[in-house]
Amino acid sequence: MYDYKKTWKEKITCAVNEILNEAGTNEKIDETQITAEIPPNREMGDLGFPMFSFAKILKKGPPQIAQILSERLNKSLNCDEKSKIEVQGPYLNIKMDRRQTAKEIMEMFFSYKNDVSESFSFGKPGTLKGQKVMVEFSSPNTNKPLHLGHLRNDVLGESVSRIIKACEAEVRKVCIINDRGIHICKSMLAYKEQGKNTTPESENLKSDHFVGKWYVCFSKELKKEAEELIKNGVQKEEAENQAQMMKKAQEMLRGWEAGDSEIRELWKKMNCWAIEGMKKTYKRTGISFDKFDFESETYMLGKDEVLKGLEKGIFFRQEDGAVAVDLTDEKLDKKILLRSDGTSIYITQDFGTAISRHKEWQFDKLIYVVGSEQQYHFKVLFILLEKLGFDWAKNLHHLSYGMVNLPEGKMKSREGTVVDADDLIDSLRDMALDEIKEKGREEDVGDPSEVAEKIALGALHYFLLQPNPVKDMLFDPKESLSFTGNTGPYLQYMGARISSMLRKSKEIENNSAIDFSLLISDPEWELLKILAEYPFAVSEAAASLDPSHLTGFLYELSKSFSRFYHECPILSCEDKALSKVRLELSHAVMMVLKDAFHLVCIPFLEVM
Repeated sequence: MYDYKKTWKEKITCAVNEILNEAGTNEKIDETQITAEIPPNREMGDLGFPMFSFAKILKKGPPQIAQILSERLNKSLNCDEKSKIEVQGPYLNIKMDRRQTAKEIMEMFFSYKNDVSESFSFGKPGTLKGQKVMVEFSSPNTNKPLHLGHLRNDVLGESVSRIIKACEAEVRKVCIINDRGIHICKSMLAYKEQGKNTTPESENLKSDHFVGKWYVCFSKELKKEAEELIKNGVQKEEAENQAQMMKKAQEMLRGWEAGDSEIRELWKKMNCWAIEGMKKTYKRTGISFDKFDFESETYMLGKDEVLKGLEKGIFFRQEDGAVAVDLTDEKLDKKILLRSDGTSIYITQDFGTAISRHKEWQFDKLIYVVGSEQQYHFKVLFILLEKLGFDWAKNLHHLSYGMVNLPEGKMKSREGTVVDADDLIDSLRDMALDEIKEKGREEDVGDPSEVAEKIALGALHYFLLQPNPVKDMLFDPKESLSFTGNTGPYLQYMGARISSMLRKSKEIENNSAIDFSLLISDPEWELLKILAEYPFAVSEAAASLDPSHLTGFLYELSKSFSRFYHECPILSCEDKALSKVRLELSHAVMMVLKDAFHLVCIPFLEVM
């Protein structure tokens, strides 16, 4: 990687340590104490280094330190008009030699290209090499199809996994499917009573949508019963529990737990429908997993560990027979781990599953991609695992993300107001297809429906990854599909524009040598500097588990390329050597766009 910031940090570090040595002190500084900033306007230079942190150690004011370092560096580096070191108050500003730096950046960039394909390792900083990282995400229930909330979880988990892998970690993606419990029995009961042996095929419905239909049906029937009970004087809080539909669902759950063959057969059939449909949505959106776990197979895990903890005095038994843990020392509260009847709860299952996973695949880090409403749950989970003596528990991380809603308001599964993932993508695809037809591009793009689908996924995934994960967000379908501004289709259009230009360039014979030092105009220079930042954007996104570092980088790169494209003639440039080197710069931008698009789950389009 070519890190011009690091290069200048090293030079400044060396100069400061020389001054300290001359003053007869044993003190030294290192690069971590130096901050590099981008000056507010181009005339001030390419980099700015504030001197405030050195005031105490050098016993001088920041402006004075900046002046001393400027004189020393200008002299030792033989700086001239091409490369300047100037003082602006407490800042040491660096103006780099454009010709030399452009040559270094581009030669470094193309040295990472492995062969005639687009494969290259420029955006793979190697910061996680040798680490084994497990990422758990999605975690759907088998009583309904994936919805908009799942889409944010899925693309966040997939993108983070790809980014970590780009930093050369070994990554394993896992999905635990919540396929048991009262919520599953609700859809089963409604189907049993009203389904009349219909199937997804007979109803012409995608199989997970078919199952979700019965969950909504149960909820509507339950609501009717509860309203009647309330009219007859039952408290609102108790009405649902007293409703016959709920009692039947609970009885069905007890039958499932007892191994009732008829209930189990219905459960298998409906789960198969739900999972089959979900997997189609995963494939459609580019989401994949190395392993699926099922709660029906893991819910007994953890019970033995609780009993071991009880023997060791880590946990205690209450008067009613339940096993609990006191977490008041950790500023939390008491937590039940086993009910009085000996059955486990979610937290017990989760640490049992974590222990089982580490035995199977000894990860260095396990990342849970789960909504922010579960923050307390994961605090308790991680503390319990540490109390049980598992050293690796300190390497567990909850990647918390905010709610995603639509302009119409909050989504509710049981009321049928949730936006199904497939329906949303269909809607985005149809909107994109209308745009293609309106612009008369059907013949130019090949398969309009396929291109529209990729535009829809690019719009959706970019919009969902653009904000910091912790923030709640409002998904606006129309805004996401805009071909101008900070959107996925805008980025895809930049990729298609460069692809088109490179195709045309092959028709133009240009045998001039490549001279990267010709890239010195302002648009070229700004584009080069952004291009050089790509490995660090990947590294930062991996370190913070935040793909928005990459989406932000992509937008800045695309904006910068747009300016370069409009201000610097490329194919029409009369200077053949300059035309060729600008084509090479455009090619480099396209390679980075392709690579980064993959990391944030945006399909690259050569024609749009």
